[in-house]
Amino acid sequence: MTYKALVVEEIDKKFIKSLKELPLEDLDKNDILIKVSYSALNYKDALSANGNKGVTRNYPHTPGIDAAGVVKRSNSKDFKEGDKVIVTSYDLGMNTPGSFSEYISVPKEWVIPLPKNLSQKEAIAIGTAGLTSAIGVEKLIKNSLQPIEKILVTGASGGVGSFSVKLLSHLGFEVTAFSRSKDNYEFLKTIGATEVISEIETDENKPLLKPKFDAVFDVVGGKIAQELLKQIKKEGSMAICGLVDSYRLDTTVFPFILRGINLLGVDSAQYPYKNRVELWQKLANEWKMDISDLIDEKSFDLLPRLLDDMLKGETRGRVIIKI
Repeated sequence: MTYKALVVEEIDKKFIKSLKELPLEDLDKNDILIKVSYSALNYKDALSANGNKGVTRNYPHTPGIDAAGVVKRSNSKDFKEGDKVIVTSYDLGMNTPGSFSEYISVPKEWVIPLPKNLSQKEAIAIGTAGLTSAIGVEKLIKNSLQPIEKILVTGASGGVGSFSVKLLSHLGFEVTAFSRSKDNYEFLKTIGATEVISEIETDENKPLLKPKFDAVFDVVGGKIAQELLKQIKKEGSMAICGLVDSYRLDTTVFPFILRGINLLGVDSAQYPYKNRVELWQKLANEWKMDISDLIDEKSFDLLPRLLDDMLKGETRGRVIIKI
């Protein structure tokens, strides 16, 4: 039996993406075999698909860090054939064959039962991006000593950013969305942003700037994060999870010792299983919201082009792939 998957190959120092038929017996090595219904695009997928060795060491490789599907075979008592499940992050799509494929084979410890109040399509639209957002939002709420009213979200048109704008607005916060492209303004207003900006105040010679925000959710890193740290109000927080601008963060101690700012790291890849299940239940219940305006559904055969578009910043919201 064969299955279809996107395969990235290194040929003459170039990385070539194509859909191929592969033997299923070569894939079916782990605890649980899942027939994938939906996958989704993430920035990490785009890096893997374009040969970033910091994400994926060996090629040929199938990217895809998000999957929603149905169990086809299980050697775990916790899952049976026919169960609807979610797999997000861990090593899926990095060095383990990923979800841009009709099937995935994964350890049982990676598999989350699909919550009753979520469809597979809703779950994949949340995916790693939504889970990352939820982790950051929960940390911001728990760690800010002063009430959060006004919060800034950077990279707001991307997967994590747009979900964060939507979730924070849903929870009652006043959200300022930062996006360099004015083409995204209408979209960001539609999903809940009170204000949309394309520039922030910067002054590399000053260790602190006028405080403007109770909190910041940053997904770009680099100089944007560096300058926004200076503009958070006393006892506020910044949750940080991305490196689209840069992996470097050059700052001083002054935001921390003079304003008591919390810098909160957000890691969804190895987020503990128990906490992951609890957060999925929260997203399916008290935090559940209509996310149809975030979803851009595409067909499987468009994947090679879509991955290049994402790397160039030409996608927005949650691009999901019907497998």
